Amino acid sequence: MTNLPHSPDHDPRADLRASDSDREAVAEQLREAAGDGRLDLEELQERLDRTFAAKTYGELAPITADLPSGRAHAVQRREAEPAPPLVLKGGAAGDSRKGHWVVPQRLYVHGGMGGVKVDFTQAELTQPLVVVDVHGDIGGVTIVVPTTWRVELVHTESGLGGVTNKTAKVPPPEGPAPVLRATCSGGIGGVTIRHPNRWELRKLRK
Repeated sequence: MTNLPHSPDHDPRADLRASDSDREAVAEQLREAAGDGRLDLEELQERLDRTFAAKTYGELAPITADLPSGRAHAVQRREAEPAPPLVLKGGAAGDSRKGHWVVPQRLYVHGGMGGVKVDFTQAELTQPLVVVDVHGDIGGVTIVVPTTWRVELVHTESGLGGVTNKTAKVPPPEGPAPVLRATCSGGIGGVTIRHPNRWELRKLRK
């Protein structure tokens, strides 16, 4: 049986399995594009989700097809408008951010009635400094940061629930590192900033 020739437009690598490093290279290109103002926060999140779900080169290629490759365009680079702050309010049912999500430079977090959990362990940073203004309210707020981050408490008001920075028990990383700069008001439910616990670390390894 004679094999049919490939279409001239067919990429012979399209069906090959992509590696973690391939996906990370695409993610880095997307972050550069967001930094240049070519993608807004919502577009960046959507494309990152597709990137980390991609199995083959053929699935990765369309994600950056309309973006410049590499840093050749850096000479004409314009500073992007800062992403709007993220506001999280616990309300009655609570709220959370976890898994792969894109972090703006500033967050306002209110525990409300149901509480809020913000987990940065798998988050995508577009800048090395994240500023958060946290109010525990009644439900409380829990913030989880990787062990590679530094935490700076600029101002705290304990309230009834208190403000606890459990990351202070671990020596800070050496050299440059992402920084979480927090202003916290404990309210009734309190505010806790910590590293991932054993259950969360086990889940991440899976």
